[in-house]
Amino acid sequence: MSKIAVIGGGIIGVATAYELAKLGEDVILFEKNYFGSGSTFRCASGIRAQFTDEANVRLMKYAVERWERLEDELGFDINFRQTGYLFLATSEEEIEAFKANIRLQNRFGVPTRLIDMDEAKEIVPILNPEPFLAGTWNPRDGKANPFKTLFAYLFRAREMGVDAREHTEVIGFEREGDEITAVRYRSRGKAESVKVDAVLNATNAWAPTINEMAGLKRGIVPIKVYKHQLVKTELLEKGQAEPLVCPPSWNDAYIIQDGEDGGIICGAGIEHEARGLNDVEPTYDFLRGVLRYAVMMAPPLKYAHVIRQWAGFYAKTPDRNPAIGKLLEDFYISAGFSGHGFMMAPAVAQAMAELIARGRSKVPIDWEWYDPYRFERGELHTSAFQIG
Repeated sequence: MSKIAVIGGGIIGVATAYELAKLGEDVILFEKNYFGSGSTFRCASGIRAQFTDEANVRLMKYAVERWERLEDELGFDINFRQTGYLFLATSEEEIEAFKANIRLQNRFGVPTRLIDMDEAKEIVPILNPEPFLAGTWNPRDGKANPFKTLFAYLFRAREMGVDAREHTEVIGFEREGDEITAVRYRSRGKAESVKVDAVLNATNAWAPTINEMAGLKRGIVPIKVYKHQLVKTELLEKGQAEPLVCPPSWNDAYIIQDGEDGGIICGAGIEHEARGLNDVEPTYDFLRGVLRYAVMMAPPLKYAHVIRQWAGFYAKTPDRNPAIGKLLEDFYISAGFSGHGFMMAPAVAQAMAELIARGRSKVPIDWEWYDPYRFERGELHTSAFQIG
């Protein structure tokens, strides 16, 4: 049995700790704040296989299959619902691009299809169909509660012996030659260390700092942190906008009905590079901009009260694909998810746990596509389709 340190208490770190424990490994999990305090508890809850490249389509098809079994596996209601994703086209050129995406997704078993606006209106009763020509619809896409999901993973991980520590900050590593032998950390003002056999950097926006502690160049995995904001309305009758609805040409704006209380979550690609890793203050400019798109999509939202606005981070790599794999002997990374960490978590966590513990994985993950050294080589891939 190996002693494995997982750094980062978001959904990726917690789920990977769980998967490692399933494989019989001795795991210590570090989170410098509280579990879920980074991007996880600030996400829009969406889960989709409608990507535009083979690697992400195949990975997310597998992830959706894991999501379909996750409540039974973890023994908790995580409010996973397959309410679909609906992307809307505003031009003939966009319809042709949608058709190409559908062919790719269908080739790997994702049941996306092109629908007309009459059917789209049936699926989303508050939708204004007038600006749109057609949509791509996959009913197996969906959403889940990020709070319930993370804590379900955390509960089962602890039940299997994971030493999960929040408010515990990793401050460095000890090494023998090039080999990391221990993690140094600070808890309650006291510095301590623990011997380990392997380390996973799952800190997303904070990943460059952890890489630097491990002796790597800070920019080996270039991650820029952008403030991504969301707005939520008062509850509407359930069933009004259950899928995530997005016309990509409208600045990647989207709406999705909260699966718990029926409020409408509104998002858009109105982003600014964060002024540091504490910059999570929402802005009025975003509120005004996102609601303009939301009301154009769904006119009844004009009369809905806004009850909440919040901000989190999209930790973006240059091609918007995460860095997943080995950086040094027994030092791994799973970070830079560019807004997709929550939806990818069940598949990525399993893949990373199997790679660390067994040296290979049965998950259909294209390791070359997500190779963390691709940036240094200048081998950027197709930019991941970044929505919700």
